[in-house]
Amino acid sequence: MADTSGIAGLSAVRLRDALAKGELSARETTEHFLSVIEQRNRHLGAFITVTAEQALTDATAADQLHAGGGPLPLLHAMPVAFKDLTDVAGVPTTHGSAALEHKPAPEDSALAATLKGQGTIPLGKTQVPEFGLTAYSENRIAPPSRNPYSPGRSSGGSSGGSAAAVAAGMVPFAPGTDGGGSIRIPAGACGLVGLKPGRGVVPSGAGARDAARLVVAGPLAKTAADAALLMDALVPPQDKPDGGYLANVGRTPSGLRVGVSLDSPWAGVYPFRIGQEAHDALAVGIKLLEGAGHSVSEAEIRYDNRYPQAFTAAWTAGVGGARIAPQREALLTPLTRTFRRRAQQRSAAKVSEALKFLRQFEHDTVAQYARWDMILMPSLAQTPRPIGWFTGGGHSTEQWPGEWAGDADEDYKRQCEYAPWSSMVNVCGLPAISIPVHTTETGLPMGIQLIGRTGSELQLLQVAASLEAL
Repeated sequence: MADTSGIAGLSAVRLRDALAKGELSARETTEHFLSVIEQRNRHLGAFITVTAEQALTDATAADQLHAGGGPLPLLHAMPVAFKDLTDVAGVPTTHGSAALEHKPAPEDSALAATLKGQGTIPLGKTQVPEFGLTAYSENRIAPPSRNPYSPGRSSGGSSGGSAAAVAAGMVPFAPGTDGGGSIRIPAGACGLVGLKPGRGVVPSGAGARDAARLVVAGPLAKTAADAALLMDALVPPQDKPDGGYLANVGRTPSGLRVGVSLDSPWAGVYPFRIGQEAHDALAVGIKLLEGAGHSVSEAEIRYDNRYPQAFTAAWTAGVGGARIAPQREALLTPLTRTFRRRAQQRSAAKVSEALKFLRQFEHDTVAQYARWDMILMPSLAQTPRPIGWFTGGGHSTEQWPGEWAGDADEDYKRQCEYAPWSSMVNVCGLPAISIPVHTTETGLPMGIQLIGRTGSELQLLQVAASLEAL
């Protein structure tokens, strides 16, 4: 067996190249990452399920394919992980809920099928909040997903387990899904590049029962180039830029007009405090952008104060229809149980009214953003939060899972104050990226978010790549 000690230092792009050239075999690469998971997951809780046996079987098949000398798929033998909201054939999908029976999925979801078709080897399923509802990845079925930079803190949500896995070197990159910030929030918390593509760019990432069309799939990665490589696998060939994302990510755009805004559609209901660390990250981001030749100016964005109620109605509608046996409803977390009850009591007319408002909100907000090429703000208003901070802290003890002490409305309020600049991007269907730019005095990563125009996914990745180089 070849020496794999250097695998940990390889970018996803370099690892892909080494596998394609035969410098590394699929088997030894898979064994390396499974070993890292075994060592680190017990402390970080990134994975709910590890599918080691199937992964090694897939690796053997990948090595046989390579030996045959024929064409290889784009991501030949690249290890990945899917968040546990995504069906992978033969593996239970828990949805992070103790109220569901955890049966093996009968077939791959569109997202899993797409990436398997590109040659990836899934290593397991990662930690999520119950039904993907929250900005932290803590639930009643497995230990919380912890931040690799500070294990007493959360890795974010809902793609929190996947972000922790990438940041801790358990996988080279991972797909996330984002319906209200679920890629960008954990990317910001874990010091990763997290790209939320625009609506429809990654067809396989669209959410089921998502009437508001909020959910999309996108990459979590350590660098812009790694994220670009995963985008090349996710986006259909006819919809990619000429040559693809990776081939173009190093071309730096110039002279962009960037508007800085700290305005949020949540501020009227949940006035929030922006931590000094977030201000520091924003200042670093502005300096880097100006150093890259872009003009940065203040942008005042006005949001309709009816947004919080309408978004919440659309965001929680799906959980109201989830099939849960009445005798198991008590196993739901307080937040899920509360929002499920409210969703079931909400009339179809009210939901329709909320969706109509959100479409008007999209039109009005996109028109305001259009005065700039990109809109800039911190990724998060505060540093990564302690485990248990959103829920009252009861399940942060060693006697996991403990009790969930807080109430649902306080939990939700804290989430909106923590990530006040995320969900409106989903409503608008625009692409956005979280870019790590700053480290606090205590070693915590902090990032900036850039919101682009429709179709600007490559441009966002190019800006991220240019900032990495400064």
